[in-house]
Amino acid sequence: MELTDLKNTWNKLSSNRELNEEQLKAMLSKRTKNIIERVERNIKIGFVILFAIMLIIALDEFIVTPIIMEKVNIIVPDWILFIGIFSNTLIFTTFIYFAIKYYLVKKSCDAICDLKETLRKIIDTLKLYQRLFYLALITLTFTMTLGFISGLYQESVSELESREIPFSEIQFDQLFLQIVIGLVFLIITVGGIFIFLRWGFRRLYGNYFHKLKQTLKELNEIED
Repeated sequence: MELTDLKNTWNKLSSNRELNEEQLKAMLSKRTKNIIERVERNIKIGFVILFAIMLIIALDEFIVTPIIMEKVNIIVPDWILFIGIFSNTLIFTTFIYFAIKYYLVKKSCDAICDLKETLRKIIDTLKLYQRLFYLALITLTFTMTLGFISGLYQESVSELESREIPFSEIQFDQLFLQIVIGLVFLIITVGGIFIFLRWGFRRLYGNYFHKLKQTLKELNEIED
């Protein structure tokens, strides 16, 4: 409930009693505590989801993809493997950093911070994680795009070499069609993963991030 709605509701319920500043602060403090508890719960859920994603990616990169590449006689460049490991490590490190920093801030504020300072520090932590998460997500998307394009190129070259087809005899309409199909598949796959992870972040943390900002804004309105 927003601050203005809370005041109006209170006045309707009790016309002879005004809602004072301390009562408002107590209500905002309770709301903040509830939001923080939900964020902590979602951090634990995030650990499970992240572990599952990393496990799937590791199985794909080190087991499934090498088997497929071996069957079609395609060698994955070392730089693709390096970028893939880097992007996955970046996502994992980003989340671990956020979780540690969040709990350190909460532990510190439980002892010495007032409500406003607690809100500011947690908001700053979530804002930093939001930036790091999108950086990691963009890196992962870029890596997947490079890997897909590299694989598509090597597969095409390998097919031409196996058939011993000279460049002058390539049917460009078929080549163009293959490129279009590949790009559509790439956009759907990589775009779908990007949207899914972005939705997951907003679901786990984004909504509470905005609620904490709104709570801080209402607290400032009370003190002003």
